[in-house]
Amino acid sequence: MAFESTKREVSELYAFARLLADGCVPMDRGERRVMMVERIEHDGPRRYLRSAEKESVTIICGVKERNGRFVESTDTAPREVPCELFEALANALLELLRSGNSQEVIVPDDIEEVLDELKIYDLEAHTEDRTDFTVTFDAPWCLAEGLVVRSRLGAMNPLLDGGRAANLKLELTGIKFAVPTVNKVNALPESADEVCQRMLMIERLGGVLRYADVADKVFRCNLGMIDLHFGRLLAEMVRLMHLEDITRISQLTERMEEMNPLKIKDELIKKHGYYRHKIRSFLLAVALGMRPAKIYTGRSGAIGGMLLVQTDGTLSLYDQTDSDAFAEFLYQNSRLLKGDVEKDKYGFLERENGVYYFKLNVKIGLLKR
Repeated sequence: MAFESTKREVSELYAFARLLADGCVPMDRGERRVMMVERIEHDGPRRYLRSAEKESVTIICGVKERNGRFVESTDTAPREVPCELFEALANALLELLRSGNSQEVIVPDDIEEVLDELKIYDLEAHTEDRTDFTVTFDAPWCLAEGLVVRSRLGAMNPLLDGGRAANLKLELTGIKFAVPTVNKVNALPESADEVCQRMLMIERLGGVLRYADVADKVFRCNLGMIDLHFGRLLAEMVRLMHLEDITRISQLTERMEEMNPLKIKDELIKKHGYYRHKIRSFLLAVALGMRPAKIYTGRSGAIGGMLLVQTDGTLSLYDQTDSDAFAEFLYQNSRLLKGDVEKDKYGFLERENGVYYFKLNVKIGLLKR
């Protein structure tokens, strides 16, 4: 019996099937051969060993011990299936992803039959470390990497969506607003550009919004790991996104190089690429697991890289083994997003200890094309 799903869920399963069908994944510098994929379902972890010689996949069911070590299950014997089965599954899922414009899809009976044969019952893996599955490559060093899947054929989870913890505070200066004036600013009707309209109204009334701080203490410290003044830089980029409707990170960084909000030497900007370097470092940290409300130490976490499903169905791998290529991809393909004003509690004047602040929210996603 057919069932409903989303293209985001289907994309994750497609990437999984395509990896095992092809046995390799391209990178900027050559390709990496897949030795094993480990995926967690509701009943525990499964290991899929890819044999290039036999053109087959050996499926091993297991359990995870408390120390995270995989232990082979004694209840279910390993079984070997041809790679053709994963090839057929990947092709059927790709066709499903290309169908219609809706993010909701109906998974047909023929795909469900293949999933049942492979004993795959969850379209999304059950992980607690934000990865989708772990892949062991043949080189370098038989490295096992926890990967996240992003797909240009469906809706993508943001790279950074910290909610209220990702708010930046701008202090109202220049003129003291009376309570009726504040209420007038906040009462502007909801619209796609309501944050921009409120900032412009504050300016018309003689107010000046100056960067004050990062609202959340942990996020402030995390940004400080990139640069002690990174909060100010990020606030200027988000402000410009609302005022000038520029969303691409690369274009906003170019504007920062022109505006120079941190007032650094011109030589540092032009010869050393200061702003670009800081933004690339920030994006790479975010892609590898930095979160606003979780303490970031700069050390590598569970996420080792990103597997991107392109519009033609091919896979591209970006990971820590080539951090320069990964950072450049993020720099050229990231954008700022507008979060929900009510949910994330930003975009209006609010009083704290006798001072009015206007908060902006940081949300980052990948370009669809």
